[in-house]
Amino acid sequence: MQKIRFIVFGLLFLATQALAQYSVYYQSIDQNASGEELRNQLSTLIIQTHTSQLRYTPDVWDALKYADIDPEKENFVLLLYGFNDNDETIHTDRTRHVDSSCHVSGCNGLWVREHVYPKSLGTPNLGITGAGSDVHSLRAIDNHRNNTRGNRPFGPGSGPSKINSDGSFYPGDEWKGDVARMMMYMHLRYPEQCPASRVGTGSNNFSDFDELPDIFLLWNAEDPPSIYEITRNNHFEEIQGNRNPFIDNPYLATKIWNGPDAYDSWATSSVTSDGEYKFFSIYPSLAQEEIFISSSIDTPMNYYIFTINGQLVQSGTTQSEKIDIRQLTKGLYLLSITINEQMQYAKFIKQ
Repeated sequence: MQKIRFIVFGLLFLATQALAQYSVYYQSIDQNASGEELRNQLSTLIIQTHTSQLRYTPDVWDALKYADIDPEKENFVLLLYGFNDNDETIHTDRTRHVDSSCHVSGCNGLWVREHVYPKSLGTPNLGITGAGSDVHSLRAIDNHRNNTRGNRPFGPGSGPSKINSDGSFYPGDEWKGDVARMMMYMHLRYPEQCPASRVGTGSNNFSDFDELPDIFLLWNAEDPPSIYEITRNNHFEEIQGNRNPFIDNPYLATKIWNGPDAYDSWATSSVTSDGEYKFFSIYPSLAQEEIFISSSIDTPMNYYIFTINGQLVQSGTTQSEKIDIRQLTKGLYLLSITINEQMQYAKFIKQ
């Protein structure tokens, strides 16, 4: 059960607003497009919908103090690349009080604004306007850790953030997916100024067109978006006008640049953890009393229903082609069915 809960919670990160965001913001995108065609469509979309140019001060400060709040710790911002609040080393902190920001010199123990795509790696330098004030590439960060990362390109690793022996920087297991999706966004939003190849090390063999380091595609698949990322994306659309498509659906990166299958949050029917359709589907996706199971398997199957927070709210064995959901409150859920040690998932909304 713990294994099921862990996998389901990872898949649920994107569930909250995926359907709504696809139907509204992405209505101009061809669902069947892939490769350069899809890349160009998304690039055009996020450029055209970037309707507000934020001032580096005070607009960006205000945005981060709101959007970078830890969902589980009120009045504390999450610090990019941070990983431990309990080791008595302030520079490794994962969170810090929202008001402990640095606006002058002497920033030890305070947090500042990190350009995840370093200003100096832009062609030209990003500065603090345009690409330099785009909140989709800015994060709260401990000042010392910000200086440690500097303008180092990202490289492989595991565990907490660190400088690699080759001088590259590993952002940490918790943050590598965030970084990958931010770099993909910057590459599409500012294709000439922010080439992804300048900020990521290693090969780029996945794509048919040579432009995105493989490492970002790996991280995007291995570390799916969190509720924190989704909330930031929603807020930044409100204040800047555009969204990061790879937070809304990590699989878009797979469709453009190939590589490992990332989670497809826009799938309308059942999808397994490895991205393949298998032994069942459900209908309707919007239900009030019952959901029906269509399957080629005749034997009873164990099922589990989870909330968007990963909480198990219902389980049992399917004795027929339907599951009664009348006791559930309104909202988005994930149904997991297991048979012969295989697990498959499908989303539905209780109306």
